[in-house]
Amino acid sequence: MATLFTNAQVFTRDGLQKKDVLLDGHVLRINHSAVENKIEEKIDLDGLFLFPGFVDVHVHFREPGFSYKETIRTGSYAAARGGYTAVCTMPNLKPVPSTLANLQEELDIIKRDSVIHIYPIGAITMEQTGRGELSNIEEIAPYVAAFSDDGKGIQEENLMRRAMERIGAAGKFITAHCENEKELRSGGCIHDGEYSKIHGHVGINSASEYSEVERDIRLAAETGTRFHVCHVSAKESVELIREGKKKGVKVTAETAPHYLIFTDMDLEEDGKWKMNPPIRSKEDRHALLTGLKDGTIDCIITDHAPHSKEEKSKGLDHSAFGIVGLETCFHAMYRYLVMQDPERPDSKTGAITLEKLLELMCVNPRKIFNIPGPQYIEDNCEADFVIMDLNRVYKVDTNKFLSMGKSTLFDGMEVQGETVATYVGGRKIYDREKGIIHHA
Repeated sequence: MATLFTNAQVFTRDGLQKKDVLLDGHVLRINHSAVENKIEEKIDLDGLFLFPGFVDVHVHFREPGFSYKETIRTGSYAAARGGYTAVCTMPNLKPVPSTLANLQEELDIIKRDSVIHIYPIGAITMEQTGRGELSNIEEIAPYVAAFSDDGKGIQEENLMRRAMERIGAAGKFITAHCENEKELRSGGCIHDGEYSKIHGHVGINSASEYSEVERDIRLAAETGTRFHVCHVSAKESVELIREGKKKGVKVTAETAPHYLIFTDMDLEEDGKWKMNPPIRSKEDRHALLTGLKDGTIDCIITDHAPHSKEEKSKGLDHSAFGIVGLETCFHAMYRYLVMQDPERPDSKTGAITLEKLLELMCVNPRKIFNIPGPQYIEDNCEADFVIMDLNRVYKVDTNKFLSMGKSTLFDGMEVQGETVATYVGGRKIYDREKGIIHHA
């Protein structure tokens, strides 16, 4: 059955344009006059927007190994509700996806349970510890989007150099959690800044991030391997990435909504404010926003990291690191970056445009991680798309989350933009009235 969506605001290579779009099986057609006879249903999207499905290249779906936190099924449901049609899952799993046998467990669950496209990321080291023996890189490279030891920085320079050489030779790249353990103090839980000093918490300093960013950009230049920096939080890291790009190093980067909207002086004595890297200072946020605008930072990700209620109920010092984000990311970014500037809340001009936000959430992630699917809506593109109501303003209610994780900074906050429907491969998998309507 072919469905014609009329009067939609569509994200095309030429920007947002009002168009009619035909859903014809697994593809979308803009020039559909030759198949008018196939139309069986017309849906008027006047006032609504039609975008390529969002892509998140940094999520944790916890399965296999930690399914009490999240499963591939529930994670994919949360993604669909957020407007995502593809994600890359990090290797913080048990067993660690460092061999093909271990990775196959994850691949089998994805095939069975996911309603969206999931592309695993393989581990750099065998036990994903940032040390020791490298994983079976050549064996698993055909089945993963990239390699990471997310949650751990690679501590030895020679190990990282060898990893880059082998991963580059295998046609893949590294997406690195940059954290130099020599710069860390035991028990660090939040940014080493004003709030930590006032409230007596052990801080996590920015050097723990940017010192390893500096080293890895240098190694990427030496080896010629593509290198992607995970969840950038520090102003020094932004400048290092900017300079690396100017020198021709094949470096790209991502950041997350919580680093763009909040600063460490917004913190409360609650585990929902604990993530790694931590939310940093006003100056760091300013550098991140500047990096978005000038192209230094390429992607907005969520670092969706669900934990049990008990694990997040132990305050800043003792709660697990990580919050969820798939069901709030676009909606918070539209409200607090596009509709207004977080540094000038009373301004009527946002920090970035809607087109820029879509570049950061649709176009660049697919380009950098070589993710199949549409970067723009155009004739004969794959029918992985989302319909959004950008006029809808509402407060986030974690009781309605499809994710098993409920810890988010946005609970009770006002956001703007509601997912009307999400389609994968031409099949509607989420509807705002009915919820998930195609189960794996």
